Amino acid sequence: SDLMSRKSPTPTALRVADLSQTGPDGFALRPEAEALAQIAEELTLSALRKLSFSGSIKPLGKQDWQLDGKLGATVVQPCVVTLEPVTTRIDAHITRRFVHDFELPDEEEVEMPEDDTTEPLGQWIDPAQGMIEALALEVPLFAVVLFAVLLGILIGGAAAWTRQGRWRKEARQKRRDVKRLEDEVS
Repeated sequence: SDLMSRKSPTPTALRVADLSQTGPDGFALRPEAEALAQIAEELTLSALRKLSFSGSIKPLGKQDWQLDGKLGATVVQPCVVTLEPVTTRIDAHITRRFVHDFELPDEEEVEMPEDDTTEPLGQWIDPAQGMIEALALEVPLFAVVLFAVLLGILIGGAAAWTRQGRWRKEARQKRRDVKRLEDEVS
């Protein structure tokens, strides 16, 4: 069991027991093309041109740790209107706290805490996992929002058209009546 806990779950994971208790441990990640393609597919991006995540992990008190890093990425997504590729540059500061005595509530429905940077501390801290999670949260949602707005316009238009059916039917009937009366007069 001790041998298993020493084997890194991923090439980028850092074993908590090996981190410096006195100062920060640095990291710098720059995934290669194959990894970029895999991450882009996982996040349903058209492409992920650049991705870097660098920073440090430092002790926070006696048992907790804090990861601070700078995320940089160039992502390509399709525009929902034109389907043309839209390139976006992302630069963000990421902070995660890994807490030794972190407890998840037992209740079925739990209100999300204000602080979404705190996570339970395990035997390993993986900056690559933090990089992918942060990227997923930082990718602009303009495509999703624009799609939702367009869908709302379509549904609203269809509902209005349906509600006005009675008036359109009445207008057709009146036109027929006018035509009939015109024909009787002439």
